[in-house]
Amino acid sequence: MKRSIVFLTVLIAFLSWSSQGLYGQDEIRIWREFVALLKENRITPDRIRPLEFLSKESQIQALNTFRKGAIWEEWDAEPEMVRHENQVNFIIPLKGRYGAWRDYCFMFLIEGDEWYYRHVEAIFIRLDKVSSFPASEFPDIPESQKAWAREELYWSKMVWLFNDLSTKEGKESAFRIFSDGAGYFMAAKSWIPFVPPARAFILYVCWEQANLRGNEVTLEKLEDKEAVVKINPLYFQIYRHAGHLKRQIPFEDYRTIFERIWQERAENAGWDLQIVYRGVQCFFYFRR
Repeated sequence: MKRSIVFLTVLIAFLSWSSQGLYGQDEIRIWREFVALLKENRITPDRIRPLEFLSKESQIQALNTFRKGAIWEEWDAEPEMVRHENQVNFIIPLKGRYGAWRDYCFMFLIEGDEWYYRHVEAIFIRLDKVSSFPASEFPDIPESQKAWAREELYWSKMVWLFNDLSTKEGKESAFRIFSDGAGYFMAAKSWIPFVPPARAFILYVCWEQANLRGNEVTLEKLEDKEAVVKINPLYFQIYRHAGHLKRQIPFEDYRTIFERIWQERAENAGWDLQIVYRGVQCFFYFRR
């Protein structure tokens, strides 16, 4: 009887190991096929089943960005594979020709013998590793990624609200929902009471944009009558990378929202503002 139990236990373990091995082989085949098609620019719309609210076109555009900047040796590495039900995720570090090393999660749907690409994400949270309860600590992500997530969530909601009000009350009324200049200046005067209000405003702009919003900020000049602030705003980076925003609002309206916000803030603080764009950077030229 004991021998039968031992044999059955070993058999179950072997079948489980074999099944996992086949699973892994099938998944790595999917990854290799995907990389080969991507490298040859042969990912077609029929191979894509995007996540909700995303279009096939936006996913092809994102993949083309990866393809054009790819260092293909990086794609030869075996990715981490996480599968649940009929979905499989491949996590792989990539640098490419234009950036720094970063982990990306490529998502796929499996139906029978066919696979379909869904989405790629640079912000993902390994909450699948939370396995013991009660739990009060959870896997985190870097501060830069949290800043991006906060801004993307916020501006996605605000764009939805802008479109809703534009339909009901007209575009001019919709632009007014972003008017916060008086409150913004009050925060500057209240939180930085150690310098004159106009100077407090400039310093608050730098602190709020860098420390609350997560933007790259440089205060290049600060005098009584003139100030220059250089900002690399996530606001425009998010529009460039978030496919859903491009379908919801024209870039002209999106930029107008940004400019109206800052013009009204500057006016409330007694400054004239000129915004100059240089690539991905914005230069704020304040004068009194």
